[in-house]
Amino acid sequence: MLTAVAVCTGVSCAVAGTVGVIRVIDGDTLDVGGTRVRLHGIDAPETDQTCTTARGDIWRCGAWVSQTVAARFAGKTASCVSLDTDRYGRMVASCQVDGQDIAANLVTDGLAFSYRRYSDAYVAVERKAAARAIGLHASRVQPPAEFRKSRARAQTAPDGACRIKGNISSNGTRIYHVPGQHHYDRTRIRTQKGERWFCSAAEARAAGWRAARR
Repeated sequence: MLTAVAVCTGVSCAVAGTVGVIRVIDGDTLDVGGTRVRLHGIDAPETDQTCTTARGDIWRCGAWVSQTVAARFAGKTASCVSLDTDRYGRMVASCQVDGQDIAANLVTDGLAFSYRRYSDAYVAVERKAAARAIGLHASRVQPPAEFRKSRARAQTAPDGACRIKGNISSNGTRIYHVPGQHHYDRTRIRTQKGERWFCSAAEARAAGWRAARR
């Protein structure tokens, strides 16, 4: 069930947030009652990101964070206050479960970092977690924002004008993603598996690919 939290002044009301059951997308992104929410002020490793232990072992820290956040919060009811909307159309919000700030909880336990580009609300919390070497702080971790940038550079279209990604799903469905769509940035093109770049949606459809649903 989705409930909008409204702020009203006089005769006007503006939706300021949402309340609903949590479905975890990744370490800093949730579906709250069907609304996609990016937690404000924190940044967590991408699901496919890896980290390196002090011994030099590589481990899937991004997947670990997503799984841990799901075990902790999935199925619970969150109350979120909207602060902004990001370029992907997600609500950027501060969310609580049973009066507890979700973002603060994650940073305290070393599951996410303070995202200083947008907020300094969790800087002190992160410093304490780093001093305890808890969670991600026990490993060498590339800042998630830098990881996303390096991944995007590695996926630059061979022809700058041909930026549509022709992806093949695990069940063999051919799907194309255009810049700005929800899964565009995280879609990887593996030419060795038959995936390819297209210069237009018409070209992709003619080759047998269908449009991504979002």
